[in-house]
Amino acid sequence: MPSRTQPAVSVTAVLHTFVQRLSATPRGARLARRLARYHLDGWGIAYDSELSDAAEAIVAELVANAVTHGRVEGRDFEVAVTLHTDTLRIEVSDTRTERVPPETTEPPAVDEESGRGLVIVAALAAEWGVTGRAVGKTVWAQLALPDFPGAGRSTVAARTRPAAAMPEATQKASR
Repeated sequence: MPSRTQPAVSVTAVLHTFVQRLSATPRGARLARRLARYHLDGWGIAYDSELSDAAEAIVAELVANAVTHGRVEGRDFEVAVTLHTDTLRIEVSDTRTERVPPETTEPPAVDEESGRGLVIVAALAAEWGVTGRAVGKTVWAQLALPDFPGAGRSTVAARTRPAAAMPEATQKASR
């Protein structure tokens, strides 16, 4: 069940963060998905792993919603992927405050052409929710690493360096 006011922030160490602003277009959405998967692979989460596939699906659905429902002419959206020692957090921020996801993630009728994106996010994520911003909102989802074989704490932590060792620009958090 999503949290509507406060995201569940992991208290564990941040191992890696990727943050990028992209144009609110289908091309920007496609690039967000590809960049997220590229960075996950660089962090030791293999392209063909279950965790990488789930993260890509979540990024794809959240950025598609940002481009489709959260788009404001001339404004970008932002994607942030943060690897903690026990979770992978995905955040997508857009500039539309008044368009928030529904409280429930009920599947649409069989003949409906849309409305399945957040159902997919809810099925894959350990938790998800929406957080307001000064301008717009952030829709976030978290994946628990131990739930994904081959991407547990020891595998990921063994191939990563602490956030303190990363350049400051890379450590930037989405707020």
